[in-house]
Amino acid sequence: MSGLTLQNIVKQFGAFRAVDNVDLTVPHGAFVCLLGPSGCGKTTLLRMIAGLDLPTAGRVTLNGNDITRTPTHQRELGMVFQSLALFPHLTVGENIAYPLRIRGRSKEEQAKRVEELLAMIYLPGYADRAVSKLSGGQRQRVAIARALAISPKLFLLDEPLSALDAKLREAMQVELRQLHQRLGITTIAVTHDQREAMTMADTVVVMNGGQIRQAASPTEIYRRPADSFVADFIGQTNLVEARREGGAVNILGQPVTALSLSAGVERATLSIRPEDVRLGPPKAGALTGEVTFVRDLGGVIETFVNVGGQQFIAVSTPRERPDVAVGQKVGIALTDKDCVVLEQ
Repeated sequence: MSGLTLQNIVKQFGAFRAVDNVDLTVPHGAFVCLLGPSGCGKTTLLRMIAGLDLPTAGRVTLNGNDITRTPTHQRELGMVFQSLALFPHLTVGENIAYPLRIRGRSKEEQAKRVEELLAMIYLPGYADRAVSKLSGGQRQRVAIARALAISPKLFLLDEPLSALDAKLREAMQVELRQLHQRLGITTIAVTHDQREAMTMADTVVVMNGGQIRQAASPTEIYRRPADSFVADFIGQTNLVEARREGGAVNILGQPVTALSLSAGVERATLSIRPEDVRLGPPKAGALTGEVTFVRDLGGVIETFVNVGGQQFIAVSTPRERPDVAVGQKVGIALTDKDCVVLEQ
């Protein structure tokens, strides 16, 4: 089966173009996260996939069939909204069975499917429980089970974890990923949480201004960002301007002898992840700066260094903690393998 394909999708609201000529292919069985800041077009794109909005231009196909103008209820998809939208007057079992009931399935089939899904979401025996008696995580699981009741061809999630507290949200990210691995349903989730996207997705689609800036695996997105926006949006990074000067690369007015630029490249923007920044004594050929702040987060230590008026962040584990203090001069050793060239 071919999965989902978006071809030249445009969504215009008056003079405003919310989605701008998007092309995307989601292989059958993949888990894709649409990631980006508020207003980037990710939810609008999801609504067009769901059939809740019609594209101004473009084509949506699912498993080879054009569904661009197919009504939502005929698309055979399951969707979990940010608000979950469970029916408070129905029991857990009745909520899960609702999509089957409105499709005329027998009571026996409904009961069997409810039992299967409750076991799948680790809530066996909860069919008669009132929704109001459930915790936030349990309600989340029930909403997921209801969306899966019809065995959808496509599973859509619109920031379903944003209302949960941090610890529960992280636990649910893992549960959703494991559930996907068991079921293999083509899944698309919208989120503004980069950690959530990196945890759950096979492919992360980073959006901004209605356009896709990069679509790749979490590792590729993090280690080889396509541009400055992606590098800055995904995790922490140090973005610096570099230029060729004599036999060295000049960064913030200081020559770094261990760096090089490709032939013909005179200027570039470099992305340097904090975990690749190594601090030591000041020395010739390395950047020199002053420690301005040290933050101990338990699992990692963040050291902030002012270099020529720009802040560098270095991250280390407690075992590798650099012996530095606020006000101390330090050197930052950089090599080509520590830097990603973003713009040339």
